[in-house]
Amino acid sequence: MNSYLLFILTALLGAWLLNLIIAVLELRALQPELPPEFCDVYDEEQYHRSQDYTKAKLRFSQVKDAVMLAATLAFLLSGGFNWLDVTARSAGLGNIGTGLLFTGGLMLLSSLFSLPCAVYFTFVLEERFGFNTTTPKTFVLDLLKGIALAALLGGPLLAAIFWFFETASHAAWLWCWGAVTLFTLLLQFFAPVLLMPLFNKFKPLEEGELRQAVSDYAQAQHFAVQGIYTMDGSKRSAKLNAFFTGFGRFRRIVFFDTLLSKLTIGEIVAVLAHEMGHFKHRHLLKMTAASVLHTGLVLYLLSLLLNNPQLFAAFGMEHVSIYASLVFFSFLYAPAELLLALLFNFFSRRNEYQADAWAAADGKAADLISSLKKLSIHNFSNLTPHPLNVMVNYSHPSVLQRIVALRTRQANFLNR
Repeated sequence: MNSYLLFILTALLGAWLLNLIIAVLELRALQPELPPEFCDVYDEEQYHRSQDYTKAKLRFSQVKDAVMLAATLAFLLSGGFNWLDVTARSAGLGNIGTGLLFTGGLMLLSSLFSLPCAVYFTFVLEERFGFNTTTPKTFVLDLLKGIALAALLGGPLLAAIFWFFETASHAAWLWCWGAVTLFTLLLQFFAPVLLMPLFNKFKPLEEGELRQAVSDYAQAQHFAVQGIYTMDGSKRSAKLNAFFTGFGRFRRIVFFDTLLSKLTIGEIVAVLAHEMGHFKHRHLLKMTAASVLHTGLVLYLLSLLLNNPQLFAAFGMEHVSIYASLVFFSFLYAPAELLLALLFNFFSRRNEYQADAWAAADGKAADLISSLKKLSIHNFSNLTPHPLNVMVNYSHPSVLQRIVALRTRQANFLNR
């Protein structure tokens, strides 16, 4: 058997098996009794319903993973990639045009195949537990907007990558790295004002006690913002959230409308204090820099495997091409991506602890603990995830881990 094919099949099956093991361990880690920390805010019936939600999501994920694995293996082993390549070449659009048709076709096939899963998750599973507020019209419009943005934004970027690798020889990966980095940074600057409003409505937070409290806190921290907004998160889900977005004068503070109805003013300011901790520690800047370095590494390794005959033979391809090299390399790189994801998640969880510590040092520990509890209750968060699941999949520590750390910080703050 082709060694590349053997490696890819092993990687695909290994990733599926890892996710299966995590799901089984996660189900076993569910505690039937409510953790004491939540006894003052969670009733037993609601807690058991949250566990049912966790079980339902895990079982759905297992089925989805198995179906996607079977579809991927069937497409790979039956010569699906070669069929799509030959079909794209028949249009006679040249290397770049053919590459866009090939990659666009793969994305479209993947989206169509995963569509039933997305429909089931949104309109059956989420609906069953009272989270779904998405209408069929919104669902379809989101899908069409996503496809349009992928074509309008991703298409030119992908064409540039193809062109650089076609023309720039050994330095191509450096040019691609620069182009992707520039594209990413511009997207972070302009997404809040150009792209996000395509999906949600943003309104300035109404004048009143809450806006004044948020403005006072931001000013006290010397944090310049373009505005404080509410977002119609209830358009799609009943879950709660808040976030910072943008850079420089495009920076915004955004609260989901669902969150404003559930948290007190003190709790909302505490959530803001946590986000301020991320800003003060420059977490976004550091993670962006790490992401840029990661992109450079990926593009360099890709340059070493372009047009590799054995790799193309593994996929049963009749023709060798730059554009298909990018797709096939992603299969080879998947195990390394998993290891890097473990590293990124580790630092992300550390960043969350640091942001919590910043809020606690500012006297916001009690309100932040209270807000975390409410967020967990209303979002049906799993209070007792298995450590392996946390290590592999969680960008945040579990809520109980965060609360324990905050309690310690709160005690230190009070004893100063």
